[in-house]
Amino acid sequence: MNTAIGLRLVVLLAANLAATAAMADWSTDEAEIRRQLAASTDAFNRGDLSGHLSIYDAGVTFMTKEGPRPGIEPIEKAFRENYFRDGKAIQQLRFEALAVRPLGPDVALATARWALSGGDKPDQSGWFTLVLRRGNAGWRAVHDHSS
Repeated sequence: MNTAIGLRLVVLLAANLAATAAMADWSTDEAEIRRQLAASTDAFNRGDLSGHLSIYDAGVTFMTKEGPRPGIEPIEKAFRENYFRDGKAIQQLRFEALAVRPLGPDVALATARWALSGGDKPDQSGWFTLVLRRGNAGWRAVHDHSS
């Protein structure tokens, strides 16, 4: 009986250590995703559209009211036409209420409110959901649903 209890304790301890390690790994992953989103926002505000879009995987799907748009090119075109003029951001971008959570070991979900202000234009805001996947290039958004 003591052997069985000892074995159970060893199994529970091992499971607890594995869960603690996974949580520590997630803290690092979450910090990296938050850093990348902050860098993307900073790039947008500097007028660096390519830098802003570097958060996206080449095969990203961007969901719009007309339906999904595959690839970075439609996103770049829409941003260039609507949010940039003469190579500069028309308004300043910020993210509010950012939440990031794991969906699996290499998949995460990020949600936040986006807000654009300044540029002698009315403020704009909405919400977004990003599905991010970890690959060779790090964490990249594979799906963006913004409204």
